[in-house]
Amino acid sequence: MSKSLKRVRTVLESAGATFDLREMPDSTRTAQAAADAIGCTLDQIAKSIVVEGESSGTLSLFVTAGGNRVCTRAIAGLLGEPTHPADGARIRQVTGFAIGGVSPIGHKTPIRAWFDPRLNHFEQVWAAAGTPRHVFGIDPATLRDLAAAQLATFTE
Repeated sequence: MSKSLKRVRTVLESAGATFDLREMPDSTRTAQAAADAIGCTLDQIAKSIVVEGESSGTLSLFVTAGGNRVCTRAIAGLLGEPTHPADGARIRQVTGFAIGGVSPIGHKTPIRAWFDPRLNHFEQVWAAAGTPRHVFGIDPATLRDLAAAQLATFTE
């Protein structure tokens, strides 16, 4: 088991969370690929978007429904500064995850997080579990709590 997957599993188990961890036969690097592989709707995929503050250089995580697009103006308003998508190497350095497997939980270094209210419309959502081939299903409220994410509107 990879170190990344172990970190995610440890957070879930330590919290006593009810979850469904699955290894997919192929990569689930995109929200649509994950939804197709799992057999759920696109919006049940809790995708992790990591941005970097233009001035501060601080990374922030936005967990959004798979079919949603983040709004750069809304994110800038929440963070108090413009942002850009974080570089893959920087994401890996801070979170410990490679792009395509960035989990909303289990980061090497804690980062600020926000949570899309759309995800609360489902009994279960699915998120990356630290690798491009692993996902976990979980109640959205539990995921938000484990990610220490603030509920906010930041999509188009």
